[in-house]
Amino acid sequence: LIAVKTSNKDTVSAAGEKNDDSPKEEPWETALKTTVVDMEVGEFQGHKISVWDLLHSKYIPEENRKELLELYQAGELTLDQVKTVVSTIVTKAEAARAEQLANASSPRAELTVAEAEHTHLQED
Repeated sequence: LIAVKTSNKDTVSAAGEKNDDSPKEEPWETALKTTVVDMEVGEFQGHKISVWDLLHSKYIPEENRKELLELYQAGELTLDQVKTVVSTIVTKAEAARAEQLANASSPRAELTVAEAEHTHLQED
């Protein structure tokens, strides 16, 4: 444990000294953080949010995030493609969530159908 703590301190101080002049972020990371998407769903509705924040939101499973970042870093996906994929995932996830909420919160609709069927059966 002591060795780990010491090595962490060394790494931090060495990294801090080394990165004083140059930015710490990789160019691809900066691009993801500075590219914004205008989302019209969920908690992001009406806000511009960075592709980076969308990637790290609750909507993107960790495996998907890792895969997207790897493909983007490898140059197999463009920034626009990442933006589109992430926006689509968030939009679909939010639509599914909204549908679940609507179904969960509208037992009246089912009740009305059941009442209608019951009434119909009584008339026969």
